[in-house]
Amino acid sequence: MMRWIVGTSLQFRFLVVGLAAMLMVFGVTRLRDMPVDVFPEFSPPMAEIQTEALGLSASEVESLVTLNTEELLAGVPWLKAMRSQSVTGMSSVQLIFEPGTNLMRARQLVQERLILSYLLPNVSQRPVMLNPVSATSRTMMIGVSSKKLSLIELSVLARWTIKPRLMGVPGVANVSIWGQRERQLQVQFDPEQLQKHKVTQEQIIKTAGDALYVSPLTFLNASFPGTGGWIDTPNQRLGVQHVLPISTPEDLARVPVDGAAVRLGDVAKVVEGHPLLIGDAFHNGGAGLLLLVEKFPGANTLEITRGVDRALEALRLGLPGVDVDSRIFRAATFIEMAFENLGIALLLGGVLVVLVLGAFMASWRTALISLIAIPLSLLAAAVVLSLRGATLNTMVLAGFVIAVGVIVDDAIIAVEHIGLRLRQRRSEGSDQATASIIWDASLEVSRPVLYATLIVLLAVAPAFFMEGLSGAFFTPLAVSYALAVVASTVVALTVTPALGLILLGAAPIKDRAAPLARWLQHGYDRLLARTIHAPRTAAVTAVVLMAVGLAVWPVLGQSFLPAFKERQLMIDWVGGDVSRHESGGAGTAGGAGSHQHQRTSRAGRDG
Repeated sequence: MMRWIVGTSLQFRFLVVGLAAMLMVFGVTRLRDMPVDVFPEFSPPMAEIQTEALGLSASEVESLVTLNTEELLAGVPWLKAMRSQSVTGMSSVQLIFEPGTNLMRARQLVQERLILSYLLPNVSQRPVMLNPVSATSRTMMIGVSSKKLSLIELSVLARWTIKPRLMGVPGVANVSIWGQRERQLQVQFDPEQLQKHKVTQEQIIKTAGDALYVSPLTFLNASFPGTGGWIDTPNQRLGVQHVLPISTPEDLARVPVDGAAVRLGDVAKVVEGHPLLIGDAFHNGGAGLLLLVEKFPGANTLEITRGVDRALEALRLGLPGVDVDSRIFRAATFIEMAFENLGIALLLGGVLVVLVLGAFMASWRTALISLIAIPLSLLAAAVVLSLRGATLNTMVLAGFVIAVGVIVDDAIIAVEHIGLRLRQRRSEGSDQATASIIWDASLEVSRPVLYATLIVLLAVAPAFFMEGLSGAFFTPLAVSYALAVVASTVVALTVTPALGLILLGAAPIKDRAAPLARWLQHGYDRLLARTIHAPRTAAVTAVVLMAVGLAVWPVLGQSFLPAFKERQLMIDWVGGDVSRHESGGAGTAGGAGSHQHQRTSRAGRDG
């Protein structure tokens, strides 16, 4: 098989080199379009269902909403664990599926279960399944503040203008608004005034609810809006559009109370307000809004950030008096800084490789072949990763960096052996054809290279069987490393012989190695001779070095991941009265001044 591969590459050498050039151009293009992220997707497949229940305490949310939602979703196929959190006015149930589960199929089955949510007690809104988000979902944090607008007006602007525009950016999964104050017309009645005018609380609720188009209270007439209709004329049919006359607290205060001779303003205080807050946001030293932009799994962080920046720039002219700061947190900032540092490192590394190859290779032609083989192997591996839909992240780059040693070794050994055989045959005066000499030399080196590749792949094979968080992190590293090593072997068996025949076929071959290589070889021979004649000294030196290494080992820093030069600071402050109920292990969560109940249950078990 290897004979056929090498022979075909030599026979169609110009085609092989042309395909290699096309692969390099295609690889550079695909590399620029690959999704970029800091880490790989390390979280298991999961779905989160949230149910809003305004007015209920955390304990009521747990007993009336969360427990019933868990019972509704229990037994979903591929379910591994179920976790729930209950806070004031909100229930959150998180479903974690078995590794390798098709997330879209699992979400479809969950959505079919949610169709039966009408069986839940009528104390909350319908459960909503959130969009899937990346493991590192937090892409941007945008601060919004204003000295001219109130926080309620700013919240209306963010809810109906800024958020819909950001949700339209490709790759954005969700935009959460921290510190949002939803505008409400609130009727704050006084029991003494109700008793004085002989008006009941039910009359106030019915009057305020029926005064609007639609009410969420199902026992009111406004829950079934009767708007619409038409007027027929001799020429056409005219549709009737109802315009609500109530838009301010003063308008609502003038509405007569149902069944009484007073108005709402006579027995209650009608104001513009917002629901009670269980959290808040600060920006520019005062109260404001924070917009948290989350991305879909596998989405390109850089493209999303640029899209959000363009959207904010387009909105800026329509937001007079509003300060929008998108620099609070940008994951793209770290990635851009990392790419800049990586570019400098690649440039310096490339210069060093050129200098080393030029100093050690016998001719510039052999050095050029090695310089072509090294980036070609890396680009070929990157193309395969891109076609598999992988993201360019820290672990993928780490795999490429580790594989560089093997790639350089393959590139140098193959071309150096070809040059060595050409020098030997020509110095002997052999009339063997150059193509035949290169063919023999490539076959001689192909078997050791193939065995070395198999040994290297076996060394990283355990990483493919790792599970959990370790598997999520180290599998991309092992995949990129293995692909780069395999690509290096393929290049050594195909492109290197073809380039050797093209560049070295009619070129003069020096019969001596480079001067630096000869000097180092001479020094190595002298050191080896001394070592052989003094074996005890060599053994003692080896033992001393091993002892020093073992002594230094405990003081070396150890970390699951390398230390990143991250300039962002995030402080998580959990306060207030937090109550947790756990089964099977769960994390902590809470909010300032709020009660929280957290539950975790395994599939097939009661929490």
